Amino acid sequence: MAAAGGSVRKITSYNLTELLAEERRRADARRPRREQAEEAVKTLLRWAGDDPDREGLLGTPGRVVRAYEEFFAGYNSDPVEILQRTFEEVDGYDEMVVLRDIRFESHCEHHLAPIIGVAHVGYLPDRRVVGISKLARVVEIYAKRLQIQEKMTAQIANTIAEVMQPLGVGVVIEAVHHCMTTRGVHKPGVDMVTSRMLGEFRDNEATRREFLNMIGRSGRAIDV
Repeated sequence: MAAAGGSVRKITSYNLTELLAEERRRADARRPRREQAEEAVKTLLRWAGDDPDREGLLGTPGRVVRAYEEFFAGYNSDPVEILQRTFEEVDGYDEMVVLRDIRFESHCEHHLAPIIGVAHVGYLPDRRVVGISKLARVVEIYAKRLQIQEKMTAQIANTIAEVMQPLGVGVVIEAVHHCMTTRGVHKPGVDMVTSRMLGEFRDNEATRREFLNMIGRSGRAIDV
């Protein structure tokens, strides 16, 4: 999280780990049984006007529940744990690290419609770096939860900042929201861009510009 002036807040990841663990415990306590989840799908099929007992839909409730297990697997993973293994032997490397075009699929918490896009993640290390696959995993964990894009962008940046304690973090997400393309206003071809800049990425215009150049967004303004 950003402290006053936009600097990266220097705290340990312990509190964040405990908070996420407590959220998982509460969610597990409230979680219905699989049979209840499948019955809920049958209810929705009846509400839509179809018969869940007809041949073509007999296996649908089970398939939907299994799909939801995949769609929302991020609730069962800890992004803090993913980032805690870092490396300090980097031969003095102190320049920006950027991972571009991390594709993800998420779901809108308002309509359960797909959100499909890419995330660009960068950080300015303070002696420690993390394996690049870990950054992609953090994106995946947060994407595989019910989301709004603004919140997801902040969650990714805040987690990297709090766990790795870098000099700065930048996250930009570009995504298409199917709740906008397949219902409501029905506007295909529209993408949404969100950003979260912390530390040097927020306070230093040159650092921010370098990041945007590296991800190919230098020609388009992004408010921070």
